[in-house]
Amino acid sequence: MTTPELTEETIFTWGAPPLKFGAGAIDEVGFELSQYGVRRVLIVTDPGVNALGAPQRLADNLKRYEIESEVFDGVHVEPTDDSMNKATEYARAQGPWDGFVAVGGGSAIDTAKAINLLTSHPGELMDYINKPIGNAKVPPGQLKPLIAVPTTAGTGSESTAMCVLDILSMKVKTGISHWRLRPTLAVIDPLLTMSLPPQVTASAGMDIVCHALESYTARYYTTFDRKKPEERVTYCGSNPVSDLWCEKAMNLIAQSFRKAVHDGAEDVEARSNMMMAATFAGMGFGNSGVHIPHANAYPIAGMVKDYVPEGYPPDEPMVPHGQSVSLTAPEAFRFSFDSAPERHLRAAELMDPRADKVNDPKEQLPSVLVRLMQDIGIPNGIGGVGYTESDVPDLVPGTMKQQRLLATCPRTPSEDDIADILTKSVENW
Repeated sequence: MTTPELTEETIFTWGAPPLKFGAGAIDEVGFELSQYGVRRVLIVTDPGVNALGAPQRLADNLKRYEIESEVFDGVHVEPTDDSMNKATEYARAQGPWDGFVAVGGGSAIDTAKAINLLTSHPGELMDYINKPIGNAKVPPGQLKPLIAVPTTAGTGSESTAMCVLDILSMKVKTGISHWRLRPTLAVIDPLLTMSLPPQVTASAGMDIVCHALESYTARYYTTFDRKKPEERVTYCGSNPVSDLWCEKAMNLIAQSFRKAVHDGAEDVEARSNMMMAATFAGMGFGNSGVHIPHANAYPIAGMVKDYVPEGYPPDEPMVPHGQSVSLTAPEAFRFSFDSAPERHLRAAELMDPRADKVNDPKEQLPSVLVRLMQDIGIPNGIGGVGYTESDVPDLVPGTMKQQRLLATCPRTPSEDDIADILTKSVENW
């Protein structure tokens, strides 16, 4: 039987780590790691999370299973190539390690992924970073066991196969993307998020929103050119499996996001729902991909001037990732609407089932987003974090470097399109 030569893609891939979810789940990490025969583990976290005690609680739990551990709390919030290299140098000097536990937000989990990669195989950070910034080298073999314990409901990094960082010399965000980076197990304990400040909750939650929306509106996998098995990328386009996870994430966001921001210290159900939404959206976008809002977010964060967000470390300017992805999202979805109107309208309905219908269907999803952002205190466009229209020409090149992300958009944007989206996003309302 002769198989006809196919020019369009007919295959999609989907992957996610095993998951343990629920109140008190952090206290079962020692048992889980003992199943891999590990004896020496590095716990990767940041100073703020370490001060709250969760890493030491983990270390005490590991002792019960005769697993030696050490806490590294040098993770930089919004990691950079410098901070990841320093973390890797520490791990190499103090190793060898049988495994790793990441405790914190996406910054800690992504840093642990980089440490795991660079201590398991030869090479430096730039060898593995995505093209055109790095060399996109493929990890040559398995990594060590990595258990991810998120303490924010946002990045979904516990279920994805990529890590994200700022390249300081280029003032741009990029990442490493390969299925071997995906954690061995995600252990999700909603109680770890109860003390998150409202603005951190809001920012992290907008990352979930954009993950779900961008994945759901991404190019469908069958519209890509056929790939050889060795050329298949982590982001394969929207597909039937990722759609299911994204729809469920949007449903949970509609139920609980505002409650988690405004009453998060008391509402365990809202916190639990947002942790589920983060993981579910991660299972969606971690396979199908994200597009314009995330591509724009990288230069917005990388070229920050003097903006210092409430609830974050006050010692340096930064635009938190969840804010940076949200600031151009309303305009980005106006741009992509015509490529898949039914998807954008369905997403708007899932995000806010009670929203009034607007006269122009193209405005339905942006109006839902703007109302949400107003309700939870997200800055009003890129102007809210210090940019003006005169900065747009400097931001555009950073977005255009993110071809891995832009290729996932169902309507391919030009430089002029990106400039227009950024300009119209100086203010969102």
